[in-house]
Amino acid sequence: MIRSELIQKIADENPHLYQRDVERIVNTIFDEITEAMARGDRVELRGFGAFSVKKRDARIGRNPRTGDSVTVEEKHVPFFKTGKLLRDRLNGK
Repeated sequence: MIRSELIQKIADENPHLYQRDVERIVNTIFDEITEAMARGDRVELRGFGAFSVKKRDARIGRNPRTGDSVTVEEKHVPFFKTGKLLRDRLNGK
């Protein structure tokens, strides 16, 4: 499901809300999650999962095309850990 499909589904299920308002709500939620992660905070949505940021140290990598060694800089990457309820639903429990 992409963002526009999510917005459309929420708007269809809530006919009392305008689609532009639903779009603003969804965008605000995603923006807040993004801003919290950019600050290094953890975002937990009970029953769904938790978003966090993990640090990857600098290392020496390898160019797969040429085989040459390359330096890969330190970076921060998003990480998602599923919640128990979501895991159970995916596994049919």
